[in-house]
Amino acid sequence: MARREIPDPRPPPQRLIGYARVSTDEQLNDAQVDELRAAGCHRIHQEHGSGASLARPILSKLMRELVAGDVLVVVRLDRLARSVSHLLAVIEGLEERGVHFRSLRDPIDTSTPQGMFSLQVLGAVAQLERALVAERTKAGMTAAKARGRLAGNPGLRERRPEALRAVSAARNRAYLDELISSAQTWLPTVRQLRPQHSWDNVVRILNRKGHDWTVERLRRAIHRMVREKLAEPELLGRSPRRPREDNLMKLVAAIAIADPDLSLRDIAAQLDRMHERPPRGGRKWQPSSVRALLDEARRFGLVRP
Repeated sequence: MARREIPDPRPPPQRLIGYARVSTDEQLNDAQVDELRAAGCHRIHQEHGSGASLARPILSKLMRELVAGDVLVVVRLDRLARSVSHLLAVIEGLEERGVHFRSLRDPIDTSTPQGMFSLQVLGAVAQLERALVAERTKAGMTAAKARGRLAGNPGLRERRPEALRAVSAARNRAYLDELISSAQTWLPTVRQLRPQHSWDNVVRILNRKGHDWTVERLRRAIHRMVREKLAEPELLGRSPRRPREDNLMKLVAAIAIADPDLSLRDIAAQLDRMHERPPRGGRKWQPSSVRALLDEARRFGLVRP
């Protein structure tokens, strides 16, 4: 009689993944690497770059490779984040994917209640910091107005080229910072769907998941991420032209890829809410029509069996 194997009830061991960063190419990561190895890190990713730099290709690649149950480990918080708000955005993105974060020299370990409490304190500090900056700005504008001064940048009012360049550079940095901070919530879906699926379909899938994209804004965002080497150039490739029936097939495939847990009836309801007309007429989508399109998408290799 065959012996039945009893599944091991213990969870798989955590992978401790280290990240080390130094400011310039002349500096060495040796001290950080030694601390991360002593902490039990299985792999250590090393990066050279300024703490104020928005482009960190090694960190971006690492963030894509982390899976649920992993622990991202750094020696100090400033090795990972540029500010408190950036740190909170990164950790929130990790937590949504079931990945924990640990800083060896700071009381931050999101796998423990104490670490989560410290994180909540940091969130309150970030909120206080924003409120104080807004309050100081408002007070300064009021005082300047009382003295008969005009609020704002004199260089901008006078259209000085150096002031205009500085404002443009600041806007570009802020835009890229926003893209990097939010990328974990939308870039994985884009990677799943592009370039096999049209920009229209990708935007519709993202917006059904709570985003607020337009085709123009999403394409501009991907162009910028590619230029900064934070996304793959293949995402900008042209999607193949197909007749309407094929477009419906690709749309159904995109919905299934973006949320594999949806049933045929769920996908049909989503198509109804998108005001898509069924391929064989009628007012409402039926699960059988969804199944036929999914079967066709599998034959084309758009959806895995």
